[in-house]
Amino acid sequence: MEVVRAIGVLEPGGIPLSALRLSRALRDHGIQTTIVAGDASPAGLELARAHGFEVEHFAEVRNLQWEPCQAFADWLAERVTGADLVHGHMFGAWWAAARAAPDGVPVVASEHNALCWPRAVFDEDAATVAGRLGCFFGHGPESRAWAARIGVPGDRIVVGESAIEGFDGRPASDMPAPRITYAGRLTADKGPDVLVEAIGMLADPPPTFLLGDGEMRAALEHQVASLGLQEVVRFAGWHTNPERCVAGAAVHVVPSRRDAWSQSAVLAMGLGVPVVASAVEGLPETLASDRGMLVAPEEPRALAAAIGAVLAGRCEADLDAARAYAQRFTPGRIAARYASVYRSLVAAADSPAVRPAA
Repeated sequence: MEVVRAIGVLEPGGIPLSALRLSRALRDHGIQTTIVAGDASPAGLELARAHGFEVEHFAEVRNLQWEPCQAFADWLAERVTGADLVHGHMFGAWWAAARAAPDGVPVVASEHNALCWPRAVFDEDAATVAGRLGCFFGHGPESRAWAARIGVPGDRIVVGESAIEGFDGRPASDMPAPRITYAGRLTADKGPDVLVEAIGMLADPPPTFLLGDGEMRAALEHQVASLGLQEVVRFAGWHTNPERCVAGAAVHVVPSRRDAWSQSAVLAMGLGVPVVASAVEGLPETLASDRGMLVAPEEPRALAAAIGAVLAGRCEADLDAARAYAQRFTPGRIAARYASVYRSLVAAADSPAVRPAA
């Protein structure tokens, strides 16, 4: 089977990384993947090469995660000829895929976050292609509810899952202990500023590593300096293998304002590291059954109290249950599930009497 995977924005981050891991693992199921992108950064293209994929992209910066672009759809149409199935990740990519794919070729969508529409609302544009989607993978409850509102048939809306690697990771030899870790984009929706404020409330905070980069870095550096935390908070940058820092940490923190499902939380769970997270969107589902500790969002004092409790040895999480949950998201297991959906959709397209089982 030949699949074309279109990614709205290819840059270092959890969504592209999971898509690359999935594409690589699908080879074991006889599925070959060609990856194309709407926007792409040099670092994103290098990340793809590290996973064995050369990626052609449409533009440098067009905000194609969140916006429909007919020019991108026209460009994509030339690249999906001969594909058995097209899978778009992020709204701009799956909207274009639905426009570009030839009749009879199944189109799959993945929405990894709640739709926040940073510039303009495109619900009506999304609704025009909703019926073209053979399967909608929603990675959080809000994205699945939104898919239903725009008209994606209910039996085509399923839970999306990300592929996680690194559960066998060992900490780098120069890592201090104890330590606090955060891994993710340095953007407002991820709430790293809430974490920094909480760290400032701890009496004797251990070294805290912020793994990632983004538009808030300069503001966070200023915040760290204003709180006198320069010797505590360390900006570690983007890491392809964050497990080398997260493994062995005393606590991993996910202070998000919005989060459909946290890859970094699941990585920490798989490594046996206690997780403290804000109770937003999909995180209560991720940390259900006492797999982690939840606090109210944008409440640095509550976050500090939970972190302090874990550092003091009063961890309330069931770490065995957390580790077992995380093992559901290895690339091999995720690829097996997605391969089954792909094959059902292709079979249904070849024989309309066959109903796909998403």
